[in-house]
Amino acid sequence: MRRLLTAIGALIYSAASLPAFAAETLTIGITQYPASFHPTLASMLAQRYVEGLTLRPVTAYDQDWKLVCMLCTDLPTIENGGAQRESYQQDGETKEGMAVTYSLHPDATWGDGTPVTSDDMLFTWQMGRDERSGAVSLEAFQRIRSIDIVDDKTFTLHLDRITYSYNAFSLALLPAHIERPIFEANPSEYRNRTAFDRDPFNPGLAFGPYRLVATEQGATMEFLPNPTWWGPKPAFDKIIVRAIENTAALEANLLSGAVDTIAGELGLTLDQALAFEKRNGGKFDMVYKSGLIYEHIDLNLDNPVLTDKRVRKALVMALDRKTISEQLFQGRQPVADASVSPLDSIHSPETLQYAYNPAKAKALLDEAGWSVMKRGLRHNAAGERLTLEIMTTAGNRSRELVQQVLQSQWRQIGIDVTIRNQPARVFFGETVSRRKFSAMAMFAWISAPESVPLTTLKSDQVPMEANGWSGQNYTGFKNAEMDQLIDGIERELDFEKRKALWAQLQSLYVEELPVIPLYWRANAFPLPKWLKGVRPTGHQLTTTLWIEEWRVEGRN
Repeated sequence: MRRLLTAIGALIYSAASLPAFAAETLTIGITQYPASFHPTLASMLAQRYVEGLTLRPVTAYDQDWKLVCMLCTDLPTIENGGAQRESYQQDGETKEGMAVTYSLHPDATWGDGTPVTSDDMLFTWQMGRDERSGAVSLEAFQRIRSIDIVDDKTFTLHLDRITYSYNAFSLALLPAHIERPIFEANPSEYRNRTAFDRDPFNPGLAFGPYRLVATEQGATMEFLPNPTWWGPKPAFDKIIVRAIENTAALEANLLSGAVDTIAGELGLTLDQALAFEKRNGGKFDMVYKSGLIYEHIDLNLDNPVLTDKRVRKALVMALDRKTISEQLFQGRQPVADASVSPLDSIHSPETLQYAYNPAKAKALLDEAGWSVMKRGLRHNAAGERLTLEIMTTAGNRSRELVQQVLQSQWRQIGIDVTIRNQPARVFFGETVSRRKFSAMAMFAWISAPESVPLTTLKSDQVPMEANGWSGQNYTGFKNAEMDQLIDGIERELDFEKRKALWAQLQSLYVEELPVIPLYWRANAFPLPKWLKGVRPTGHQLTTTLWIEEWRVEGRN
């Protein structure tokens, strides 16, 4: 019944808003379906991808990695007076912070006609800083001490520290007129009651070029133009996003014409794309974009086996990551040594590199007490077998192939590794976010330029029931030196001094190894010849944030 109602709703909206002649439709294939449509309660790329159609962050890094306004009118800086240092009192101490003033676009309006205002910012902050809400970026909200409302379109954020990223506010605002009553009724249950999931077709949830009008759970999302959008008119009268978790099936849908294009951020794996280009390159413009996409394996450091650093180092040294990159990806996805890309300005070339060394890996396991060999597998003195489980997104052919190679290479040094995969919406929405993986979880972090690993590495960012599963430190890594370096980097405004701290962080990361670095991923965008204006970013923000720039040229 609900599916029928959503389809009827889409038809009604379409009849009211679109001309009677044939419409221009774009169908995009992606590999994941969002676990939630809420902008701050989810940490999933699929959600970010479709959010790019319906919302806009206050600021964003563009395709040239430059910080720009999206919802604001002018980027506040110390130089133009939009940001200032300030002192404040806390617990009897004088501390230094910053005051940053933003002005929202005067024409920004929710799809139901309600203006986007400073009150939306105020509510977004109130919700996000409340631990009961389960916001992923809890710390980012809590560092805002207070907000002054200057007028309906202008507000000042008072930050609790001096930080070099003072004017980077990449979060989307929430509609206070819809979400505030839901939150205030029961903050602990808010994540289960938000209109973004219970009433996702409400026009008041969108102020971007499009709004969501229909879904088929787990499969399809349909978007129509938002009549209140203030920017350039988008080229398409309808956008359909289809989630096809199996990448081989996704490729087949592209060839059959069931989808027009595949999102590079959530589409074909690089090995698939290279083979696809050889067979069908003349039919598509193939765009490859390297960037800040860090494929890695999170280690659950609560696992007694993985608490031993020698075991973690052995796991890395047993892997021939360079050969994996060359044979599977034609060398286009270079080995990652740490969590900072060589393309980033703060990368340190002095960071230790773990070379393929199975002999050293075996020696480390012997030292760690896993020295008894039985039928080719390691056991400790108590007779326990060295066995670990690795999980990733089911249907991602590249990850599943890499898994099998890793499993084989670990077996060669006596480690028994089992594979168990899940659909992306379950893997990210439940297993990873609530730390339910027993040993290893393979996925990618996608960051912005010079992005401090605050939520992924700080000790107080470990998700747990007590904090509403906030934070992204899924490994459970707790290290006082790392905490100090993260704080120091954030507070240092001088780039050269900050870069020196970054070098220390990268060295500590590689020494402690809370994760297994794999490689820097390149995304492949198979674009039909008639689709123009798609510019991959190479960082965490998706191409859909500039959907109004996409256009059609020469489509038959």
